[in-house]
Amino acid sequence: MADDPEDLTQTIRDNAAAPAEATVDGRSAKQHPLPDQIEADRYLASRAASKKKLGIRMSKVIPPGAS
Repeated sequence: MADDPEDLTQTIRDNAAAPAEATVDGRSAKQHPLPDQIEADRYLASRAASKKKLGIRMSKVIPPGAS
């Protein structure tokens, strides 16, 4: 996987080009299904976007000396 969990696009491209399962010398390796990887990328992207919201702060300004 990529070092930066915020940007999995290149990792997903690499995994899509590679086989989903491989066996070498009796050892096997298997990846998460590609739709699950895409969904994880979307989830992480939405989490990153939700942290960047700029809110509006409402406050009441009272000038000095006003009663």
